[in-house]
Amino acid sequence: MVIWFSTKARLSALIVGFLGLLLLGSVAVAEQLPIGMAKSTAIGDFQPQGLNYAGVYQLKQIDPNLTGAGIKFAIVSRSITYIDGEPQNDYRPASDHNCFKDTQYIFHDQQLQLAGISPHSTAVCSILLGRDPNAYNEQIGDFYYEGVAPDAQADVYEFWNFLVNNVFPCSAPDANVITADIGYQFEDWWTRGIEAMAQKYGLTVVVGIGNGSNASDPVLFPGAGGNVIGVGVVKSVESNDVNTGLSRFALVYPEYSSIGPTPDGRCKPDIVAPGNCLAAIAGEPNLYEPTGTWSSFATPIVAGTAGLLIQQASLDPNLQQVTARDGGNCVVKSILLNSATKLPYWHKGLLTKDDDHDVPLDYLQGAGMVNAVAASNQLLAGQHLPGDCPTAGWDLNKLNLDQTPENTYKIRITEPAEKMITATITWNKQFSLVYPFEHDTQKDADLRLEIWAVDSNDPNNNYLLDYSDSRTDNVEHIYTPADGNFTDYEIVVLFSNEHDVNQPQVSPPYAVAWNVGQAPVRDDALWFDLNGDGVVDDLDVDVLLDNLIASMETSDRYLFGDINSDGVIDISDLDILMRYIDSEAGRR
Repeated sequence: MVIWFSTKARLSALIVGFLGLLLLGSVAVAEQLPIGMAKSTAIGDFQPQGLNYAGVYQLKQIDPNLTGAGIKFAIVSRSITYIDGEPQNDYRPASDHNCFKDTQYIFHDQQLQLAGISPHSTAVCSILLGRDPNAYNEQIGDFYYEGVAPDAQADVYEFWNFLVNNVFPCSAPDANVITADIGYQFEDWWTRGIEAMAQKYGLTVVVGIGNGSNASDPVLFPGAGGNVIGVGVVKSVESNDVNTGLSRFALVYPEYSSIGPTPDGRCKPDIVAPGNCLAAIAGEPNLYEPTGTWSSFATPIVAGTAGLLIQQASLDPNLQQVTARDGGNCVVKSILLNSATKLPYWHKGLLTKDDDHDVPLDYLQGAGMVNAVAASNQLLAGQHLPGDCPTAGWDLNKLNLDQTPENTYKIRITEPAEKMITATITWNKQFSLVYPFEHDTQKDADLRLEIWAVDSNDPNNNYLLDYSDSRTDNVEHIYTPADGNFTDYEIVVLFSNEHDVNQPQVSPPYAVAWNVGQAPVRDDALWFDLNGDGVVDDLDVDVLLDNLIASMETSDRYLFGDINSDGVIDISDLDILMRYIDSEAGRR
């Protein structure tokens, strides 16, 4: 094997000495499937394959009734054409497309001129609601097209109409989930109004976070808002083969997905999802084309998964808190975040050595990639009040400064070795419910999340295993190894005493979710496919060396390559990468 390195003057002497040791062969990486997925040829015939990667099709195999029936989405779509600042009403999906034959649409606009078709809205709605059993693409062949929730109802709102008739009066649409394909780089009255609506009605709102540095997008509002689930995008692998580009995915890159923190220092995105999906083409009722890697097309995967969770909860009286008017959106958010799959290089804040106790999420991945099967399992684990609890569950509760300043959820892990504990709390930021919807900081709570290792025989041995205590975020998240010497643990939600804030007497409702899983094995080729082309080769070595030099020059860039997670990119990482040369990445 011959590997070419571009000139790296500061590293050349070091590298030459290691090449003889490193070129000892390659290690194949087994094909991986999302959690809960049994390999199935039938699922491989479905599109969009991004839903397969996110576990949606696998969830439907487990429960075929999860089609979105009984769920209503409010889809906010911007007009494509503006004249003198006025929208021209071309915001609708092409409802004559084959994949929308059974879709139940209601349209909301100003009715000042004839409504027109939006290609963007058409693609978004097809990923969320489409179904076409006889779809065909000349490069892919025959396939079964099915969106996340094809039996759901959809109210499609023209953006300005939605602002005037719903946001301005803080009047909730008749919907379970609001999702939007809009983004603005500054907070404004209407972005705060959407957060106020989520707070007032317990509505789940899902919006894209922005398309990264290549699109010159900072984190965009309203997706950057605290009461909204902001979605980033997982890039598909680079390939000349259309089917490969639609079915295999790489990592989350700042060039394609906007990176936190927000201007006020909060973590965003909350979660990420695949973005390159096969989608319906407006004006061509029989045709589909790839969308490319954009956050707008990752958003309906997350919104649709939220809808499936709400459908699941509606069928079980024990899960009704998911739809609670006061805090239901927090339950959905905590379940989605706590069940998300950590992609390679996940780390709170930036990629640095130390854990960031005051930064709850990764600035690029959020809590990780949406995992529909794991989210369903988290939901079905059920609500459990403080006290003795199973190793997976959730709760919707409040704190009271005088009566219950903290709530403790006790779990037992019978075999703690090689186990990871994940816990998440979310709560709503508080806003005035009238224009201009100012942030009501006097009613905001500042909560803290702790995990304690507990020795039931000797309380003196108890110790704080990990904690999350952000000054600015309304989410706290912990992903930490269990201690092999302890079987008992306490997950504690409490008021933060670390910050100089005025706590309300009674907190807004908070949602907490927790689970215990197996520690990940670092054998996924995505750790080594640094340029996202689907294979591990000399080009990835080149990227690693570029990032090594860049990491010496600055500490505030998000750089892949610290494969062994020791806090630095160095020759040890190069050693590991070389063992995986010629492996394929992005398979699940």
